Amino acid sequence: MKKKPNPTPTSSKLSILRQLGNLIPNHLVAKLARETGVETQARTFSPWSHVLCLIYAQISHAIGLNDVCDALRLHSGPLAALRGATPPSRNNLSHANKHRDASLAEKLFWNMLEHLQKLSPEFGRGKRGRGVARRFRRVIHVVDSTTIALVASCMDWAKHRRRKAAAKCHLRLDLQSFLPRFAIIDTARDNDNKRARELCAGIKPGEIVIFDKAYLDFAHLFSLAMAGIYGVTRAKENMTYRVRKRLKKRSDQKILRDDIIVLSNRDSREDYPAQLRRVVALVEVDGQEVEMVFLTNHLEWSASSVADLYRCRWAIEVFFKQIKQTLQLSDFLGHSANAVRWQVWTALLVYLLLRYLAFLSSWSHSFTRLFTVVRSVLWRKLDLRALLESYGTAGGSIRILATPEAAYFPGF
Repeated sequence: MKKKPNPTPTSSKLSILRQLGNLIPNHLVAKLARETGVETQARTFSPWSHVLCLIYAQISHAIGLNDVCDALRLHSGPLAALRGATPPSRNNLSHANKHRDASLAEKLFWNMLEHLQKLSPEFGRGKRGRGVARRFRRVIHVVDSTTIALVASCMDWAKHRRRKAAAKCHLRLDLQSFLPRFAIIDTARDNDNKRARELCAGIKPGEIVIFDKAYLDFAHLFSLAMAGIYGVTRAKENMTYRVRKRLKKRSDQKILRDDIIVLSNRDSREDYPAQLRRVVALVEVDGQEVEMVFLTNHLEWSASSVADLYRCRWAIEVFFKQIKQTLQLSDFLGHSANAVRWQVWTALLVYLLLRYLAFLSSWSHSFTRLFTVVRSVLWRKLDLRALLESYGTAGGSIRILATPEAAYFPGF
């Protein structure tokens, strides 16, 4: 008989914020502060207090420095119980965001990802037993970027058009675990293909990487093929090629062409001297079938598998939608490049902590609902895991992972 959820949340001696903070090991922030030199810059406002302050700003959706500082000062008692954290003054928080090396936040995210995977190996491995992942039974990576709009009049360092400023987050996402594996936070000036090699540096032979045509670089694609890594992308409209072999047409009416090709442009041929697979397929977008052209360096997959693999790229759009609609990536607590990096890396850290809580509690609702539940009881003394396990009346499977219908499809 299925156990009914407990409608009364279990009380606890610890606040929700403290339980979140306790997921971070005691020594970790201090260790990283020494490694990055932040420790020498901290006097009255410790690195741990700084990190916790930015975590609070993310979960509470703070819209300014006063919002964060006043709220933490009013809760200075519960805050001090979290390893002696202290509320900052406006000047202290502004100075810390501007001058303390944001690589501390970056290293904290990757260390926490490794730490949580060691605590719960299933959390890092994800679910590989369904859909396209089940068919291929290998790690599938998705590479893409998202633009974070900034205020052009305040952030000259991020200007990439006459009246626009933006930062860009380049990301490699593990499709099975739905967790980031590599990320770069930078301005939006550079083309995406300049970041392709860095994003794919950690991929192992036999694994699959999927990326949009903005990341297409034939020299990089050839290096992936030589390393035994399979790539799937879309072809650019101006690509010139010669057909070497027309593969047999399958019964699938959605597949229009399936050819083995070589590039005919001299420069492109020098970058990629080997054969490529070109698949033309009909893909349904917004209720209409659209013709798309895919490229891959794997010559033996079925044409429908190539199209299905590229559909997996839409999962990263769901990821970007989740973090941009829930976490605080619209109002920034500082105008410098360093302050923006602090806030973006902290947003990814909060996403990681919430995903881990969802894993522990077998959360069966959306990520947005998880975020709003935690935000609404941030200072309450409730058992967080018990709360999430018993929250809500709707059952069903976990829906925190990507579903194509939950994303928008840019460029189509």
